[in-house]
Amino acid sequence: MKKPLIILPPVLAKAVTLPESEKQECWLALGRLCEEFGRPHLHSGLGIRKLRRHAFECRAGLHWRLIFQDAPEGLIVVFLGTHDEVRRLLASGKYD
Repeated sequence: MKKPLIILPPVLAKAVTLPESEKQECWLALGRLCEEFGRPHLHSGLGIRKLRRHAFECRAGLHWRLIFQDAPEGLIVVFLGTHDEVRRLLASGKYD
């Protein structure tokens, strides 16, 4: 199931500020996400997992996580942050 990838502007803005090696890992994860989502044998390296009814997470390197939604128009990447930032975002109830 290949879907278009939609990256929200705040995610892009944060991604470009990452150190070069981490930025590269982030872009690679984003590139693999739309190819591998829905194909569990392929995406095991990305660590994709369902967090909430409308939210999924995938690893974008050692320190970074991407939060995305599976919508009819595509995979919408809504957040880029550390594991702790993701926990705070989920605790806020935004994706319940």
